[in-house]
Amino acid sequence: MRSLHRHPFGRLRCACAVGAIVLAGSRAHAALPSGNAVQQWNSIAEDTVVGSGAFQNEGLIYMAYVSAAVFDAVVGIEGGVARFATAIDAPPGASADAAVIEAAYRTLRNYFPARAATLDALHAEALAAIPDGIAKDDGKAAGIAAAEGIIAQRSNDGRQTPIGVTSPFETRPPGPGAWRLTPPFAAPQTPWVASVRPFILRRANQFQPRTPVSLTSQKWVDQFDEIKMFGSAATASPRTPDQTAVARFWTANVIRQYNRLARDISSARGSGVLETARLIAMVNVIGADAQIAVMNAKYHFLFWRPVTAIDPTTVTQDGFGPVPGFDDGNPATIEEAGWRPLVTTPNHPEYPAAHGSLTSAMAEVFEEFLGTHHINVAIHGFDAGGAAGNLDAVRNFETVEQLRREIADARLWAGLHYRRSSEAGIELGRKVAHFDLRHAFKSKDRDDQK
Repeated sequence: MRSLHRHPFGRLRCACAVGAIVLAGSRAHAALPSGNAVQQWNSIAEDTVVGSGAFQNEGLIYMAYVSAAVFDAVVGIEGGVARFATAIDAPPGASADAAVIEAAYRTLRNYFPARAATLDALHAEALAAIPDGIAKDDGKAAGIAAAEGIIAQRSNDGRQTPIGVTSPFETRPPGPGAWRLTPPFAAPQTPWVASVRPFILRRANQFQPRTPVSLTSQKWVDQFDEIKMFGSAATASPRTPDQTAVARFWTANVIRQYNRLARDISSARGSGVLETARLIAMVNVIGADAQIAVMNAKYHFLFWRPVTAIDPTTVTQDGFGPVPGFDDGNPATIEEAGWRPLVTTPNHPEYPAAHGSLTSAMAEVFEEFLGTHHINVAIHGFDAGGAAGNLDAVRNFETVEQLRREIADARLWAGLHYRRSSEAGIELGRKVAHFDLRHAFKSKDRDDQK
């Protein structure tokens, strides 16, 4: 039974977000990234969103706003694909590049007014490269209409500000299995994302996973023992150096990972602005839906993290229950005081795995776009030997199955997720992406035949 009280974190700002904003910095001057107009403004959006300090799940919501506006602007000029939100009938000859620039700029300017100076300079530089004339003016008008359409459609969608803000939520009665704050004990991460109106899904809990395994079951014992052994930060862990590297690889910022991959794929295929805009919108809109769905499930089940289950003494006065915490009551599991995961545990509930959900959804997106489950992609991730936040390591994935298997292993080796949680996240992400792809981003021919 769920408690009727709400946890008293209110609208406190999560401390870790503040640090991210300070470290992020800003562009010292305007300098357009490489690529076509869609790729350029996708890079600018990525830098703006990540630089704001947004957590990855909330950051994908902002990326979805920009990507959807750009997509609608290009579709309004080039046609061939069903619009996402705004019907735009641009005159023949309208500049698609001008439409992209204006759609992205206006959307980013709306949501990130503090970045106005940088965005204004990039906007002026990008437009200066397009010859003045009716084609440019018509393209700009299409972009403005697309941005205004997305902003209007997404008003009052449940997004909360400022960036990184926490919010109240219903808690579970204290006891074994109930989520507790984990070191370094930051405020709960963006519970409000669980209630954001999805972009394509009918509702956030449309594909709610089944409940976590019972603490009295052998399945619980198995997953407890597995992560206790392989997810430990201790040097005695049987995890290999390669497995450790994989665990750390997947601590990279997912917004940067998957948007970079989308740009890389579109460049390798020589995609024009329409197909580039379509792929990038698929990545971010479906990614946002996958994260809304997974956060909804997380704050519904409120299942405890491995560090809390394995070391009940790790909990503090967090308002969720007594100190120390509870053991699981199962005589077949052996708790271990002082156990810590390889990677610092994120400050939100455990089940299901958010990275499993997102990566599985992205696997579905790339399979759809490339037309094969043999996707053969190179993904950039974190290299533990490099600077903080780097994307210097590269891992290749031949199939979507290989990608999904690795993310489950990686989060286990990191000590963050029981295997069953990653499996549930993977299935959730697959279902979200499958549904979204059936209802958006299709060619008009396919849409007409439905």
